[in-house]
Amino acid sequence: MTDRITSVPVGGRSGMISNVPSRRDGPSDGNLVDSNPTRWLLRCMAVAGPCYVVISLLQAFTRTGFDPRIHEWSLLALGSLGWIQTANLILTGALLVAGAVGLARAFPTRERGRRFAAALLAGYGVSCVAAGAFAADPAYGFPVGAPDGRPPTSSLHALLHLTFGGLGFLCLIICCFVVARIAARHRRIRDAWISLIVGVLFSCSFAGIATGAGNPVINLAFTGAIVLSFGWLTAVAAVLLGRLGRGLQPAPGPGRS
Repeated sequence: MTDRITSVPVGGRSGMISNVPSRRDGPSDGNLVDSNPTRWLLRCMAVAGPCYVVISLLQAFTRTGFDPRIHEWSLLALGSLGWIQTANLILTGALLVAGAVGLARAFPTRERGRRFAAALLAGYGVSCVAAGAFAADPAYGFPVGAPDGRPPTSSLHALLHLTFGGLGFLCLIICCFVVARIAARHRRIRDAWISLIVGVLFSCSFAGIATGAGNPVINLAFTGAIVLSFGWLTAVAAVLLGRLGRGLQPAPGPGRS
């Protein structure tokens, strides 16, 4: 069956694309793969952040002894109810890996950087799963009964938690910059700036938490950066879903046409 040949505007600009498939399954010769599986995978990417943030916030304000000003969300994986945050991290990671597949499928196959961006997002998802599997050490009085401050030495599982977490955050930061580059190449300047700013802010907050953990200002800034970055991922997924629904070539970034 041949595809219906159409020409549609991209992002309200004068650029045109052709060979947009009239069926849900797109061809592989440089066009986007617009199918129901792609939409479901992007929905996984869209809900990953809200699920993680809501579940973490509910615990942060209900767990005995947890102070959001000085305790990182990773400490929620400790104690008798720690399994909730462990499951939260693993579920979030799985959703992000699925979303990474959707991200790769949603961009046109000839889009430079699409596989790199998807691989970085998948790396972040895998790191969330690994961080859930290896818990941090008790610190700053949490769980109740733990000593104040950080322990003098770190356990193996805590070192693995920090290693995987750090690698995952690095993947997320680079992903922001890659998407910014793709958006700039499509002359979506606002989207490029948003992605760039998210990447820079998260980089600064990550550097801060690595050197000043336990400081209320730094800890709250890092928590805010986590929420911001997940919001950015949700926005990117929502934009791609919207453009797939309209049969347009996906334009990366959190803005709308």
